[in-house]
Order: sequence, then C-alpha cells, then structure tokens
Amino acid sequence: MHERFSDVWICKDFGRATTGADPAELGRAVLAAYLAGRSTRGETFRVVVRADDGSQSVITPGQLPAPGWKADPAVCQVLPAYLRNALA
Repeated sequence: MHERFSDVWICKDFGRATTGADPAELGRAVLAAYLAGRSTRGETFRVVVRADDGSQSVITPGQLPAPGWKADPAVCQVLPAYLRNALA
C-alpha cells in the first residue's frame, strides 16, 4: 500500500507470529509502534489480528493505551525489529 503523504510503500500484511500473547494486546503493540513518531495527516489506520482459532481483534488508534504504556516484553519479542525498536 502506498502511503501518499510520506511517499513510502508499506506492507498491508505484517506477517505471522506465534505467541501466547493476547491478540488485542499484540494489535495494540503493532499499531502503537507503527504510529510512533508519525503524523497520520488525516489517514485512518487499524490493525486486524487473526488468531488460529478463527477469532479476530480490530484495533484502532482510539483504542491505544495512554501515554507511558509499555508493551508486554513477550509481545515485543514477536514483532519485527523495526516495530520493536519504535516501542523502545
């Protein structure tokens, strides 16, 4: 997907991870990391986490934790390095 305001291409599917972490917590960590230090300029972002059992969680920026929140270290371990670094 092309992000026209920053003129970069981003992947619509960040991949798969195996973890026992809560899917909603994983989604919050991914979205918080992706949006860290970015201006969304009116764009709408969301993360969809699909679990092996068929359930899914949709996380929007309005559902992100308050400032000062720290992602669970177990969740951070399954994130790609660039997202993990954004949460550091």
